[in-house]
Amino acid sequence: MKLHFAFPLLLALPLSSAISAEPKNSPQLSVLKSSAQSPHLTTRIQWNHFPRPVFKNEDLKDQNRNAIIRVYADTTGKVTKATVQESTGLEKLDEILLTAVRSATVKPYMDDDNALPVIGYQVFNLKVDQDNTEICDLSFDSKVWLAQQTDKKTAFRYRSQPQLELNSELLNKHDRTVKFSFKANRHGHVKSVKITQGSGVYALDQQVKQAVSTAQVDVPRKFWIYKKSKLKDEIRFSSSSCH
Repeated sequence: MKLHFAFPLLLALPLSSAISAEPKNSPQLSVLKSSAQSPHLTTRIQWNHFPRPVFKNEDLKDQNRNAIIRVYADTTGKVTKATVQESTGLEKLDEILLTAVRSATVKPYMDDDNALPVIGYQVFNLKVDQDNTEICDLSFDSKVWLAQQTDKKTAFRYRSQPQLELNSELLNKHDRTVKFSFKANRHGHVKSVKITQGSGVYALDQQVKQAVSTAQVDVPRKFWIYKKSKLKDEIRFSSSSCH
């Protein structure tokens, strides 16, 4: 938040005093500047670690629920405040969402290599589990990652497996595919991640994007000749992955 300072304008100073006054070596007032940084405002929070609320059908009162949580995060990505923008209609369930958000971490917004605080929103769509389907965590088993595990030739290699903070409930009993592209610099840092084919589930696509953006890769030297390397990969999520 920028701080604004107002100084009173001196209009009643006598002219004679202004003329007769000899200039002295009086100290000059320094301009006051605020060190506070204006936050980056966004409607779509990008997460380093996605919120993972833990709830049961009883918490939903046997009804699908939706909510929007307003999120405040500092320059390190730590969530400093979370408030309910649109309630689920159940105070206990709202608190479950707030607790999950406060335990998560945001990806700071970078402006000319400077991290800025972030204020944005996270939408939650909570659904009743009708048949007690088994739920498991999803892994970043992309086409390239699986190929490099068997020493197959690939255009690039991940230095370590990117981590997802998701579970199979997001698949909604359907197989999903996410295709993406990105660039990498000479040091293997990933830049400019783009989803080229979405899964149809926004939260799933964004988690894949965030996982890739924090990854590091190794690329054969020939790809560095002209410009940053543009690379492609995809992940196929199976609805039966838990079984």
